[in-house]
Amino acid sequence: MKKNGWTLLLFGALGLLAGALADRWLKEVPALAQLTRSAELNWRPAADLGVLRYELDLTLNFSVVSLVCLVLALLLYRKL
Repeated sequence: MKKNGWTLLLFGALGLLAGALADRWLKEVPALAQLTRSAELNWRPAADLGVLRYELDLTLNFSVVSLVCLVLALLLYRKL
């Protein structure tokens, strides 16, 4: 596989997705409550240009588990 920006973006997105899934599965384990506690980041851009109007709502939830999976995905990318 060739190293480029799209591959890096793919690995990062898959790492965050894997982290989100692991976070959901581990939420039910009381001993891992600190790892699954998440911080939320919101961004709501909107514009009304007369002819065109848009509103977008983006929310990112980061937890320790998702960040660990992101780092692991980036390490895998470097091994390519």
